Amino acid sequence: MPGYFEVILRSTFIILGLFVITKLLGKKQLSKLSFFEYITGITVGDIAGSLSMERELNLLEGIISLLIWSLVPLLVSIFGMHSSKFRHIVEGTPTVFIDEGEINEDALRKEKYTVDELLEQLRKKNIFRVEDVSFASLDTNGDLSVLVKREKQPLLFEDLFEFQSISTPPQAVISDGIVDEKTLEKVGYSLDWLEKELKKRSLSIKDIFLAQLDKEGTLTFDLFDWKDKQV
Repeated sequence: MPGYFEVILRSTFIILGLFVITKLLGKKQLSKLSFFEYITGITVGDIAGSLSMERELNLLEGIISLLIWSLVPLLVSIFGMHSSKFRHIVEGTPTVFIDEGEINEDALRKEKYTVDELLEQLRKKNIFRVEDVSFASLDTNGDLSVLVKREKQPLLFEDLFEFQSISTPPQAVISDGIVDEKTLEKVGYSLDWLEKELKKRSLSIKDIFLAQLDKEGTLTFDLFDWKDKQV
């Protein structure tokens, strides 16, 4: 078989294989990647490129290697959906950089983030003063999430009609029916308080897929099997 024809066939099979793998992994892999997904993506791409061009490599062995590297993030995603602890170990947790206008220097050093890089990211969000920031954290995918102080936010509908509005960032206190007691304590509320609030709504912790709470006591939640439940 001519060399160029073999390269065409190998490349075609690899492209089709990558397409199938991408469909299996889902749309999440096409968005911002976590550290683990980033490493996996680079390795899979390198294997695919080598198999396409280097004819001396065994195609079957290469495909097996490709499948293993592709199945690992799929299994990690499945396990992560059922265990928040496992998800935090693999993907990490957000790091708070700014709290009420104060920069956490230790957090910056931990993430190898310079002040100039932090200011650059803030400027991209049209924020030019650190003291205007109520809360800023580096997410697990590398994005910087920022909440500006209430007095620096645009005028909202609830401001005009004196509705209660959230002025502090909400935190996830329940995930997959499991309470994150450390986060709950950080927000300033107890497990007893949370259970009483849910009881008022005829709910238990196991009914909650996701619950968010801020320091003002505003509790919002999403239920398991939401189509079948009305609160």
